[in-house]
Amino acid sequence: MSWAERLHASAIVWDQTFPATPTCGSWSAHLTALERMRRSGYTVASITVASDPDDTLSAIRRISQWRRLIHERDDEFILLESAQDAISAKTQGKLAIGFHFQGTTPFDRDIGLVEIFYRLGVRHALMAYNQKNHVGDGCHERTDTGLSRFGLELVAEMQRVGMLVDCTHTGRQTSLDVFEAATAPVIYSHSNAAALRSHQRNIDDEMARACAATGGVVGVNGIGIFLGDNDDSTEALFRHLDYWVQLLGPDHVGIGLDSVSEPAVLAQAVNSQASKYPAGQNYDDADFRVVVPEQIPQLTDRLVQAGYPDEAVVAVLGGNWMRLARDVWKEVA
Repeated sequence: MSWAERLHASAIVWDQTFPATPTCGSWSAHLTALERMRRSGYTVASITVASDPDDTLSAIRRISQWRRLIHERDDEFILLESAQDAISAKTQGKLAIGFHFQGTTPFDRDIGLVEIFYRLGVRHALMAYNQKNHVGDGCHERTDTGLSRFGLELVAEMQRVGMLVDCTHTGRQTSLDVFEAATAPVIYSHSNAAALRSHQRNIDDEMARACAATGGVVGVNGIGIFLGDNDDSTEALFRHLDYWVQLLGPDHVGIGLDSVSEPAVLAQAVNSQASKYPAGQNYDDADFRVVVPEQIPQLTDRLVQAGYPDEAVVAVLGGNWMRLARDVWKEVA
């Protein structure tokens, strides 16, 4: 076993974004993907259980479905509610499954639902998915206005209960307003460097630095059109990760692959929602390519080859997400 293989085997490998929704694949395909993650040395996978414009009831039903699965297959999975759950999963050779929202419509302008969903296991939520909602603008909106009054209240409540605020898919000014209002770390769960790939879904250096200044983490995304010219290579993933490390330092970078189970299903969904996925952004590519779980051990090897110290490798593979879980998440009474 090489040094990189030993390091990978010993690390907590934490992927902050697995979009296990109907628009990204079937239920069976999602379960197969989770098994591939486990075989690839993953410790934690955070699952998208709802996205804009999903409503409250849809989110609750999906959470119920996943919680039931985790309970029924407790020889394979652990529900992720605390940093200790990740440690337990690592010790027992299981996969810890956490929940998140890609958007805020499941809160339905009801601040009280934030704590309810936190108690159900939702540990982060991004502000707006590509388009405008009650919180602010998405990254593909025609306007670039800032955080709404409701958005300010929502950020404060999320940080009160311990839910991480996520600015992925969110408009630039709305994101900058979030960083200014924040009293706890904010994240980009799955966002790449606009300096390397010009795309409205990627973020510029100022946005990344503002996120890191809160104590937050930027997760590198594995979708090919955000990495390069539909490039799903491990080298492309490394380039974006290394760019963030050089800009922000190794304590502010992580992994959020956004690795869809069935790219063809996503392509069909994208083609039917032109306003959410606008023209000119490469969404019409017939062959969606995504980085897959089996490439993460390759990424570990590439980091070692690049001369990353062991502690930096362990940090970007999952240690930084673990730190935020310890520092931000709050115990449910």
